[in-house]
Amino acid sequence: MSQRLPRLLLLLLCLAPAFAARAAQAPIKTLILTGSSDLPYHDWRQTTPLLRRVLEQTGRFEVRVEEEPAGITAATLEDYDLVFVNYNGPRWGPETEAAIEEFVRSGKGLFAFHLAAYGTFFGMEFREGKWQYPEPRSSGWAAWRKILGLDWKPENIGHSVRHVFPVEWADPDHPIAQGFPGGFLANDELYHRIDLLPGAHVVAQAYSDPARRGTGKKEPMLWVVRYGAGRAAYSPLGHDVSALWQPGVLAMFARAAEWAATGRVTLPARLDPVPAKSANAVRVLVVTGGHAYPVEFYTLFDSYPDIVWKHAVSPEQAFREGMEKRWDAVVLHDMHETLAEAQRAHLKRYVESGGGVVSIHHAIVDYTDWPWWYEQVIGGKYFTKPAGGHEASHYKEGVEIVAYPAKGMARHPVLRGVGPLVLHDEAYQNMWHSPDIQVLMETGHPLNDRPVVYVGPSKTARAVYIQFGHSASTMRHPAYRRLVRNAILWAARKLE
Repeated sequence: MSQRLPRLLLLLLCLAPAFAARAAQAPIKTLILTGSSDLPYHDWRQTTPLLRRVLEQTGRFEVRVEEEPAGITAATLEDYDLVFVNYNGPRWGPETEAAIEEFVRSGKGLFAFHLAAYGTFFGMEFREGKWQYPEPRSSGWAAWRKILGLDWKPENIGHSVRHVFPVEWADPDHPIAQGFPGGFLANDELYHRIDLLPGAHVVAQAYSDPARRGTGKKEPMLWVVRYGAGRAAYSPLGHDVSALWQPGVLAMFARAAEWAATGRVTLPARLDPVPAKSANAVRVLVVTGGHAYPVEFYTLFDSYPDIVWKHAVSPEQAFREGMEKRWDAVVLHDMHETLAEAQRAHLKRYVESGGGVVSIHHAIVDYTDWPWWYEQVIGGKYFTKPAGGHEASHYKEGVEIVAYPAKGMARHPVLRGVGPLVLHDEAYQNMWHSPDIQVLMETGHPLNDRPVVYVGPSKTARAVYIQFGHSASTMRHPAYRRLVRNAILWAARKLE
């Protein structure tokens, strides 16, 4: 036993750096406390989703939202590292407030901004169009002042007119400011005349211009406070979504939140509100024209970090020489029955090179004078008029259609996370379908052909046809959106 103990200690010493590195990269478990704000001035329903998304985009935070903070307990907060406060409303009650105090005091973090600097937590009430102390005066939540390190007297509550102004670092050596040179621009109200309590340390500041009803002094824009073993940070920025849209403001918020939770900062000096595209994002060409469609169609491709797309409004614009080198997938939502020889050659080369195709709704009418396309690639044809002994196909708008995965297809990558669909869309009937298609979803609706989602028979390309796609409600349906995204990624060979 005596010989084995030193070896064990040596092993633990060797492993310690690895454990430390893993702990440093663990997500910061964050609880956003919200659910009330002093409307119409501040709207938590608009700002909270943006803040949550941006925090999660960093990969540093694991975020949940609590819209009814009153009643949470110490047990509720036990597993969290950070409380992020976007709130101005009624008090939370003794148990919840004591739990927040102990949460921070014990070594955890708290970040608050803008609307959290006044109101009922400070013993105020909104009366005669302004915040003021009642008679007799209430002390409010005494610990809240200490956690945020501020006391804003009702008679001093105010700000300059909203404008764009530079924010500079008062302490460029603080971890929140390090690696963030030169400050940033804010587009906001510039709060002024806030009294900071002893122990509040100013990290960022901005000049309050008298020409814009300011004080003529540098006002604090971010400060930090030690509360017990924990850390808190507060910024008076963040009036609305437009104010939060500034990349520097978002970066400062996230870095301050990370510091409050961990005492360290690893996040970059710029955070964009729009998700950054991944380096290997699927390159998608979206083709429209020849048929009207709801503008909601465009939302099918937005906000995905793994999809970058361009739009073409004609076959001539879409099908050009070398397109097989530029695009991983082509999404067709156009309707042109004929296609010129030059465009046929480019599109055929693209398909034979293995490029992905996703055809949506009325694009089943595409290039019906080109048998190679509808017989060997898409595997279906809508007849706008009788031809070759086949009657005309027909449609009916405004039909509620229920579609299920075909037998044995529920686990196909295109249907991953989709499940059955109930859509108010357009029914198609009496189309031609190749016997070589692989049906993924089908319907039993009497006004519709049975296949509604299928893989075409192409031997070189992955081609998917999705019949649905007529109505705005379909475009907004979460399962339909998942279906289209899956189809694009699978056709581009990025989803298996």
